[in-house]
Amino acid sequence: MTGLIIKNTGSDYVVRSSDGSNSVCRVKGSFRIKGIKSTSPVTVGDRVEFDDTGYITELHERKNYIVRKPTNLSKQLHIIAANLDQAILVVTIKNPTTSTTFIDRFLATAEAYHIPTILVFNKIDLLNAEDESYLNAFIHLYESIGYQCLKMSAANGDGISALQAQLAGKISLLSGNSGVGKSTIINQIVPNSSAKTGEISNSHHKGMHTTTFSEMYEISTDTFLIDTPGIKGFGMVDMNEEEIGHFFRDIFEASKNCRFNNCSHRHEPGCAVLQAVNEHRIATSRYESYLSILEDITEGKYR
Repeated sequence: MTGLIIKNTGSDYVVRSSDGSNSVCRVKGSFRIKGIKSTSPVTVGDRVEFDDTGYITELHERKNYIVRKPTNLSKQLHIIAANLDQAILVVTIKNPTTSTTFIDRFLATAEAYHIPTILVFNKIDLLNAEDESYLNAFIHLYESIGYQCLKMSAANGDGISALQAQLAGKISLLSGNSGVGKSTIINQIVPNSSAKTGEISNSHHKGMHTTTFSEMYEISTDTFLIDTPGIKGFGMVDMNEEEIGHFFRDIFEASKNCRFNNCSHRHEPGCAVLQAVNEHRIATSRYESYLSILEDITEGKYR
């Protein structure tokens, strides 16, 4: 039988058949994906074959997937979701603050796995005039690079309709740090979802995890939204040092004018990227994110 994995509960998977029925399945210990070292062989969004005994027997070919580094297994990948049309990255500039490094790492990973990304800036109802000015500058930066940005206050429904229009007819991944309001967005968009919402930790102004496992919600017959556990960090994996610049759109564009083809954009003479940073055509925050990834890889932190 053929089905779609709509939920991962750790050891079990909920598989939806074409007739709309759900089955709880498992994978055998010997089940592995050739060429991929992963903490889990299948994930939400995968299409699979399963048998009457409740075991997944075959994984269909994926069109794409997105990964991050697990917190405790440096040599393996954690596949967040598969077969995506787009990713929705929810960020906030207040309560909690999403770092530009996190945003840029996520965007670079999505670029590497050919997944278009929309940035959703949530909790705009919490912003004062100074915050709004900062947010507009933030949005200008990412729109100038080529990323679509939306403003939202999920708590009162502002911007929800604009997001719904972007989700229509697609399988979308909803991701972001804990506490940025993903569950509130789901409760606004998905009928009868009852996604749990959490409080913000007063001690560090960070979100408390409310989603434990990934789950796919059906918004309509052709529209799906995958919710993922809140991500604290986003370690880059499965990339070579010379590839990183390719996944930063602004850096890659400037690098076409570098004197050397193998330029690392750190110290080489005739580096067009360094010149663009000095002339403020590439944001310092973007360049620093690029350097942080290079540092992680050269130190073997995520390899």
